[in-house]
Amino acid sequence: MSRLQIVFALYPGVTHLDFTGPHQVLVRTPDADVIVASLGGQDIEAEGLTFTKLADLAEIERCDVLCIPGGFGTTAAMLDEAFMAQIRRLGATARYLTSVCTGSLILGAAGFLRGKRAACHWAARPLLAPFGAIVSEARVERDGNVITGGGVTAGIDFGFVLLEELAGRDFAEASQLGLEYAPAPPFNSGRPELARPEILEQVVARMSAFTDQRLDAAHEAAGRLEPA
Repeated sequence: MSRLQIVFALYPGVTHLDFTGPHQVLVRTPDADVIVASLGGQDIEAEGLTFTKLADLAEIERCDVLCIPGGFGTTAAMLDEAFMAQIRRLGATARYLTSVCTGSLILGAAGFLRGKRAACHWAARPLLAPFGAIVSEARVERDGNVITGGGVTAGIDFGFVLLEELAGRDFAEASQLGLEYAPAPPFNSGRPELARPEILEQVVARMSAFTDQRLDAAHEAAGRLEPA
């Protein structure tokens, strides 16, 4: 029996916790190879960290799980046709199409979210609409073989949901215990409906420039898709 192939597809400007959170969970999957790849195997800089010795996306023949993290580089990535060609190729035969944070925009740009419920970072949820996705406010959303996580830290929850799917609940729970994953945040401000209004206003203002730019890119990427 062949080993399970889990591929994380990185790109310049990825948010490292979007990737390293679920990677820490999924690297424990039994009988699985977890491959971290980029276009051409290039090094990827992510907010002060550099990931090196990566696989080349074009040299990966197939995968069972394709995972796309999010990040500020999402805008450029979903308009990079060379990168998107590899996402479409690998995703076409993957058993599971998955993402964390704004990585779902890349799944959408690849044409995989039409009519599918999908999660995203709360500030970027409206950007799913051009791709025909059904916006979900869930921390982790599943629709058939599409499993998507919300923003950044939701990637850890996403990782355990996917690990249960791949290895069973007992193994996933044991892994959660081994990693001592028992969140107890110091502030109750992790979602827009929980944050104080003045804090929400600050964050929305800070993100508005990126949101506007991404909306234009989302419409451009959606326009490149073949009609359903």
